[in-house]
Amino acid sequence: MRQVVQNYKSGELALIEVAAPTCKPGGVLVRTLYSLISTGTELMKVGEAGMSLLAKARARPDQVAKVVQSASTIGVAATYRKVSSTLDSYTPLGYSLCGVVEEVGDGVRDVKVGDLVACAGNEHALHGEWNWVPTNLFTRVPEGLSARHAAFGTVGAIAMQGVRRGEPQLGDVAAVIGLGLIGQLVVQLLVASGVRVVGIDPDLERCALAERLGALVCGDAASGVVDAAVAEITGGHGVDQTYLAAGGGGNEPVELAARLSRDRARVVDIGKTRLDLPWNAYYEKELDVRFSRSYGPGRYDPEYELEGRDYPIGYVRWTERRNIECFLDLVARGRVDVASLVSEVAPFGSAVETYGRLADGGLKAVAVLFAYDPPAPAPEEEAADAPRVRVVPAAPADRPRAVPVAGRPVELAFVGAGNYASSMLLPHLAGREDVVLRRVVTTSALSGANAQRRFGFETADTDLDAALADPRIDAVFVVTRHSSHAALTRRALLAGKAVFVEKPLALSEVELRSVVDAVAESGNDRLQVGFNRRFAPLLVEARRRFGRRIGPASVRYLVNAGRLEGRSWYLRSAAEGSRFVGEGGHFIDTVSLLLDADPVTVSAAGTPDRSDVQLTLAYPDGSTAVISYVTSGSSRYPKETLDLLADGKVLTLDDFTRAAVVGKPGWSSSRLRRGRDKGQAAELDAFLTAVREGTPMPIGLASLTATTRATLAVEPALGARGPISLRPW
Repeated sequence: MRQVVQNYKSGELALIEVAAPTCKPGGVLVRTLYSLISTGTELMKVGEAGMSLLAKARARPDQVAKVVQSASTIGVAATYRKVSSTLDSYTPLGYSLCGVVEEVGDGVRDVKVGDLVACAGNEHALHGEWNWVPTNLFTRVPEGLSARHAAFGTVGAIAMQGVRRGEPQLGDVAAVIGLGLIGQLVVQLLVASGVRVVGIDPDLERCALAERLGALVCGDAASGVVDAAVAEITGGHGVDQTYLAAGGGGNEPVELAARLSRDRARVVDIGKTRLDLPWNAYYEKELDVRFSRSYGPGRYDPEYELEGRDYPIGYVRWTERRNIECFLDLVARGRVDVASLVSEVAPFGSAVETYGRLADGGLKAVAVLFAYDPPAPAPEEEAADAPRVRVVPAAPADRPRAVPVAGRPVELAFVGAGNYASSMLLPHLAGREDVVLRRVVTTSALSGANAQRRFGFETADTDLDAALADPRIDAVFVVTRHSSHAALTRRALLAGKAVFVEKPLALSEVELRSVVDAVAESGNDRLQVGFNRRFAPLLVEARRRFGRRIGPASVRYLVNAGRLEGRSWYLRSAAEGSRFVGEGGHFIDTVSLLLDADPVTVSAAGTPDRSDVQLTLAYPDGSTAVISYVTSGSSRYPKETLDLLADGKVLTLDDFTRAAVVGKPGWSSSRLRRGRDKGQAAELDAFLTAVREGTPMPIGLASLTATTRATLAVEPALGARGPISLRPW
């Protein structure tokens, strides 16, 4: 399928071919009929992409702060790879469309194939011929409303949420500053609510349009027309609400809002407006400044948007989906006119040219729609209304076991190509003569296209079954979100592939047993988990310098994990497991390597919210290890520090940049010149060698299982009165 994308590093806009999305549970597969260009939001994004790196940094100081934080945590080199991967990638455009449901995923009951739906979301309602849309981000189009007009649903919800934040009442007077697409819709929604409206915009054509759509008076702020009208309409008191729907870097809209507002009025910021509030003006009138967050309640909440958990209507009357429904109902009943806002309907094939005309001023528009080609007619031998069926190859009765591939390159499939895969794994694999990057499979077709472009995969698609059935594939890398690791690993093992799966291997003992059972069922034990720290050169050298251990050891491992952003998917513990379950296996595996044994008991204590955890591991020879996983420390302190004491010697590791052995003989490393090396390159080498030569996997299955069980035992150990025993299964 075709999709509009932009490279944020170069500013390039392109219409590219990517794999069509598959239909997943909890959503629908939609064939797009019309998608709407948000001439404000999208052109701002397009403009930022064309800036120099310095200008981009100035425009997004929040992102610069994240880069600095990342450099202090994972090192400059790793941060550079991560930032480069993000910038030099295609990103999608679009977030408001209307289309036809072509396939319905499990769990969706309120639509059927053939229904017309309006869709929302900058990850799910893109300028592309097909989109998979989760249940709370689409709604059926009212009877009689055209698809062209229903494509305004998402942008209409943005305007509606802004109006709701202003709490207008019958008879109020409101000012709308900025009469672009959002401003024109705000004007109409206010008029429909019984509010008298004045509009402000330097473009006199937009002012005239807003007056035709119901505003009393509109004009340029500098003309004095608006001030006079407000004084006359309000008796000199000022407006009850001001809605900021203007962009740009100037502070004039905020200053104008204060001038036009009455005492204790409300000022609502709907767009991305500079808010350098003039203190005296806002203080003296005690103005109430409010923000309107996109389409409404539910926006940016993954449980609402991705998992389909609706908010009870008795507690949250107007969610983002209900806002879209309400807006479409107003359009269908003629209370809001979107037809007058359409400046052009452009064929989707001319998308790049259309953006260019908008950017250079050749096309002056309030709203522009893309119209998509109808689908090709079905072959004569197939019924036109035949359902779309995706054939899933059955697993062979005699499942193959992964075999050595001596004498030829190892051929790989990647399932997932997110930040970690793109910055920490694939750079070490791309361009190697002993590796063929055969397939990349992603949920987002664009993510796969980016990986194919950057790293040279032969094929990028969304079909996992095809990758598992491909006889050329020797090994599958599972680099997806945590909740899918066990199931994908099991499927790949049963398909006879060697598997490299990022940690954690499983989120529960039930999932872990399913993986172990897959090994027993298939006879395929070619499995490695991404416990990369045991391969870190400094740790390997320090262990060698320490020498053979005679007596029990004591280990202290401090992990200064730091806090995550509130929207990080790592915090979605109900779906993705706790943060410690997601990361803790790294540290347990590292200790087990140093002690050359697996733990036999786990004890744990933590803070009330369990964000900080301290666990004690006991080992068969009497050795003990204390791992402190802390999120409340300073970002200026190293992330990982480790000490091992035994036999009159001490091994120390300082955040994978320095290591030492204190004792006889002593040893101290120099600081790594290129920053931290946590072993990813060596880990991949070891895995590829095992696959190629048929030698044992770098970490035995028993150790992988023991480490995973110990990690999973921490949660129940937090509520237990004593140690939890890790008895063999």
